[in-house]
Amino acid sequence: MVAVTDLHKSFGDLHVLKGCSLEVAPGEVCVLVGPSGSGKSTLLRCINQLESPTAGEVRIDGELQGYQSEPLADGRWQRLSNKQIAAQRSRIGMVFQRFHLFPHLTALGNVIEAPMQVLGTPRAQAESDARELLDRVGLADRADHYPAELSGGQQQRVAIARAMAMKPELMLFDEPTSALDPELVSEVLAVLKDLAREGMTMVVVTHEMGFAREVADQVVFMDDGRIVEQGPPQQVIDAPRSDRLREFIASVL
Repeated sequence: MVAVTDLHKSFGDLHVLKGCSLEVAPGEVCVLVGPSGSGKSTLLRCINQLESPTAGEVRIDGELQGYQSEPLADGRWQRLSNKQIAAQRSRIGMVFQRFHLFPHLTALGNVIEAPMQVLGTPRAQAESDARELLDRVGLADRADHYPAELSGGQQQRVAIARAMAMKPELMLFDEPTSALDPELVSEVLAVLKDLAREGMTMVVVTHEMGFAREVADQVVFMDDGRIVEQGPPQQVIDAPRSDRLREFIASVL
């Protein structure tokens, strides 16, 4: 489902990603861990085309992201139009650290907005689908509440329902619990676990090592813009090979 090959990303003189390669199979949960500044969020943003790679490529379900599938006669790669990029991105749901809900819309309004505006879903169908999604994330009784009337954990669950409303093939989560009070973390992780059980392909940036051990098919440890170790959680978390990973696990556990 996801194939990242030799990905580099620089911001001016700052080289953030230094040749990252990663594959995520359909239905797999990939958890990215590592210290702050290691490039995890930048890698996620490159997968979703919120950032353009400096070099390397990203393919989703075999389709090259951001560029025409074949180079031009002179060897240059032709960038896709904004409309084509938006169409590629519509297949991917993304949930951020901060919830980014529309404050003037209810929970229901937040969830129906994109299907109606982007997919052209009739309002009645969009509302029916949205209420089902809100029920799935445990918020059926909060559909008519505004974000200011919801806890942080509830807002993040609305954000997940909103992303799911676009019927994505892939879900990306950028530290979805980092902005939450500790007692609210478990309710968001429970939704992620449900999605994993349902077979959703997911790439999750998180410091929640217990979640990684329980849910991940593969754990990827990044440091200084590079993938240092990757493999099943039993290997990466419980039997790390590098001193750097052992130091990191000791610090977060």
